[in-house]
Amino acid sequence: MRNSGIMKDVIIIGGLISTQFVYAGNAMLMSYLMSLGLQCFTIVIYTSFATFLILLPFVLYFERSKWPKRISFKLMVQFLLLAFGGVTLFQSLFLKGINLTSAAMGTAMPNLAPGIIFIIAWTFRLEKVDLRCTYSRVKITGTLLCVLGAFTMSLMQSISISLPIEGLKVQSTTPLPPIVMFDREKIIGCLYLLASILVLSVAVVLQAFTLGEFPAPMSLSAITSFFGGFITTAAQLIEYHEIKTGWSLVSAGDMIGYSVLSGAVNGIGLSFSAWALEKRGPVFVSMFSPVGTVCSVIFSIVTLGDSTVNIGSIAGMFLMFTGLYFVLWAKGKEDGLESEFDAEKPLLS
Repeated sequence: MRNSGIMKDVIIIGGLISTQFVYAGNAMLMSYLMSLGLQCFTIVIYTSFATFLILLPFVLYFERSKWPKRISFKLMVQFLLLAFGGVTLFQSLFLKGINLTSAAMGTAMPNLAPGIIFIIAWTFRLEKVDLRCTYSRVKITGTLLCVLGAFTMSLMQSISISLPIEGLKVQSTTPLPPIVMFDREKIIGCLYLLASILVLSVAVVLQAFTLGEFPAPMSLSAITSFFGGFITTAAQLIEYHEIKTGWSLVSAGDMIGYSVLSGAVNGIGLSFSAWALEKRGPVFVSMFSPVGTVCSVIFSIVTLGDSTVNIGSIAGMFLMFTGLYFVLWAKGKEDGLESEFDAEKPLLS
């Protein structure tokens, strides 16, 4: 029995690390495709429909009995809001941010989500906060560290340092200091990523409400992916007046193949994470999120020679990860004090 328990832990830990490794590789691939001119709307459209088709048979087999007999107007509105925010708006902003910054930056920013969700839940009184409680103070401190880390990483990503012109050195008796410049595109990209994580956090809070009336998470993902594909198609038609890839070398067949691959990768990753979530809980699973960022940094340096990864960026990542673990540690301790069947259990549980 003890050996089987150790083996299960090895499988869970190895699987979670592998999942983050694959997510980082997928982010690198998307960043590379967009650098060649592929439209982010097109990626969202194809991957959304592919995710729906891949999830559909599992939804019908495992969750059909959990569907309510009648879909209310309120529930339909929630589906559409989740599709617009969680699929179209979030993924479009996220992909634009990756395109203007880097895959490493894109995989680092989602670590802000637990802190932002905590703030939103606190604002709407969905999360209990007592400033006299150590755990509440730790969560607030962790959230502030996450924000500070994201700000530091964004600032350092957008800074470039160049040496002064040689001719000016001849006319001056003292050496001139290096010229520090800010990359406007990278700053805009960081703002895109921050906006996408804010949208994602709001969508997670709305999802928590929706699952109370529609307790089928896999079905909810399939439905919002389906609606999100159509909403994104409408958005591209409004902006470009046609469905276009933005890169003449990418055919519809290529996009379908990539979308099926991406949908399968995401589907397997989500399924394994859900299984690990059931076995070890949300705090344990969330602890592996920074692994994806580390993998992206290594991929960026090895494959692309990315020079934007510097000591300042690494320091920002460290602050963000430290803040994330502060929030997760406090949540784990609070959840241990809560009854498993408490109807008012905190949202982030």
